[in-house]
Amino acid sequence: MEMTEKIRQVKAELKNQKMIIAFSGGADSTLLANIASKITGEFLLVTVDNGVLPKDCINNAKKIADEIGLSHEVVIENFMQDPNFKANNSNRCFICKNKMYSKLEEIAKERNFPIITDGTNISDLLEDRPGLMVNYQKNIISPLVKAGISREDVLNYLNENNINYSVSTTCMATRISTGDEITTKKINRISYAESLVKTLSKNDIVRVRDQKDVAQIEIVDIELILNSNVLKHIDAELKAVGFERVTLDIGSAKKEKKDLVVYKPCKDEKNKIMFETELPYEIDIKNTCKQLEILGKLKCSESMGIAMCEIEGRNVTVFKNGKIVARKVQDQEDAEKILIKVLPRIRRIIQN
Repeated sequence: MEMTEKIRQVKAELKNQKMIIAFSGGADSTLLANIASKITGEFLLVTVDNGVLPKDCINNAKKIADEIGLSHEVVIENFMQDPNFKANNSNRCFICKNKMYSKLEEIAKERNFPIITDGTNISDLLEDRPGLMVNYQKNIISPLVKAGISREDVLNYLNENNINYSVSTTCMATRISTGDEITTKKINRISYAESLVKTLSKNDIVRVRDQKDVAQIEIVDIELILNSNVLKHIDAELKAVGFERVTLDIGSAKKEKKDLVVYKPCKDEKNKIMFETELPYEIDIKNTCKQLEILGKLKCSESMGIAMCEIEGRNVTVFKNGKIVARKVQDQEDAEKILIKVLPRIRRIIQN
């Protein structure tokens, strides 16, 4: 589907609505807000400052919101006061998103906004993001998902139309290894480390992982800091703020494009077309089957960990281990159209 048609679908979803848009100033929420600014409706952008966002993230969000021209408010909530969040267990992402969207629900109720939307895109559904379950539980609308807009679609559209957005909006708690307590000391030294490396490398996308007092630097273009004097300076500065060792990830911090589905030829039937994708988490078959009922004829076996659904003459099989297989499709584009309908109805197993 062409991007023009996808944008048209988002406009149709937003037109004449009264809604709050969860706004970070990042690519996804910026695209959503930009589209909203061009149509009729009442929109309020809300940014939640949770106390663990990258430096200048809030200021960037204010600047971008001002450029878009929609009403914008910043709500300050210190998540570091929540011991469950600080424990940094495997469900931290869920806790964070739940706290954030609960605050949006309060504002929506107070201001009589019937709808809350966010910039979740279809590519996000292929990743290990427990926080997405909050969207389903709180009925958050994600227009980019419904239109099948991918991360690559978002970035291409913003760049082609010279729309400014913030490239660093993920909270610094994500830099700390799961199971290691989130502390103010760790957040502060991560913030300092990332600011230092950004300044020295003149690169906007920098991540410094805090792995049990070891700083692991991730950067889009590693060549920008491969200088012995620069590396010695970074090593000294990061050790001075409490890191015991400093390492460099030789890969890129930039996310690589991931296709929604990949072609898998059938061994027994050479002419049969089959595509599949693998999600990085286990699927709750029982709850997923409840969601898939609306799409077509369904067969489920919770004991076998499998759900089979007939959608518009296509066959989609969902496995508990995260694999999704599409059969009887015409080509990759056809398979992607079907997957766009299926992915938002997948329910994962949440680890407590």
